[in-house]
Amino acid sequence: MASETSNAANTGAPSSPLQDRVAIVTGASRGIGRAIALHLASFGAKLVVNYTSNSTQADLVASEINSASVSPNNPLAITVRADVSDPTQVKSLFDKAQEVFNSPVHILVNNAGVANPKNSTLANTSVEDFDHIFSVNARGTFLCAREAANRLKRGGGGRIILLSSSLVRSLKPCTSAYAASKAAVDTMTKILAKELKGTGITVNCVAPGPIATDLFLVGRTEEQMKSVIEDCPFGRLGETKDVAPLVGFLATDASEWVNGQVIRVNGGYV
Repeated sequence: MASETSNAANTGAPSSPLQDRVAIVTGASRGIGRAIALHLASFGAKLVVNYTSNSTQADLVASEINSASVSPNNPLAITVRADVSDPTQVKSLFDKAQEVFNSPVHILVNNAGVANPKNSTLANTSVEDFDHIFSVNARGTFLCAREAANRLKRGGGGRIILLSSSLVRSLKPCTSAYAASKAAVDTMTKILAKELKGTGITVNCVAPGPIATDLFLVGRTEEQMKSVIEDCPFGRLGETKDVAPLVGFLATDASEWVNGQVIRVNGGYV
């Protein structure tokens, strides 16, 4: 990824699909968010690497992108700490992006999310866990999408890309709170795309299947992992590199006619 980013930046080619466009990626310190941030940077975008708690990992992502910068005074990426479930912090996230890059935000990728830490059934899911999942996944998506709807560049090139989950379709046991929170994301995607008629802003949703990240792996037994892998026609878990290129496409002008869609990227898992 580093060489891909460096090559794109060093050529300075105006043909880079996202040259000088400003992109915010929430939850970008690791996992899918990290891969997306690096991929968009390779297309020439300037990145806001959002994180909630892991500043060290976020700094590493920004450093990798900035290693291609020709001037330390003109960063290609910055890190911004913000809790997506807090409206004040979400506003500050966009404010900082505009302040540093002196440009309206062009792209929002709302990747930040949490899973059910106990993989519990609905009957055994605590109110606290339910509230936390919905606070980040549904409320956080609403707040980020609302801010983007009001502040993204009009007239073409504005892209809102939300992250959901293929579990909304597969409806596996022990995922009720998580899947329900992501179903809310699917619904917001379709409605917001219609509400932004005439702005040139597209709204789409990427719904990955099982991806080999900490969010998916933590708390699962070896037997559960084998079962998930057996359900996939490719006989493996997805990787972050399977998701990032789709997000990259949706962020570019080439995707303009794709709007209001929930796209499942899961290798045929469901």
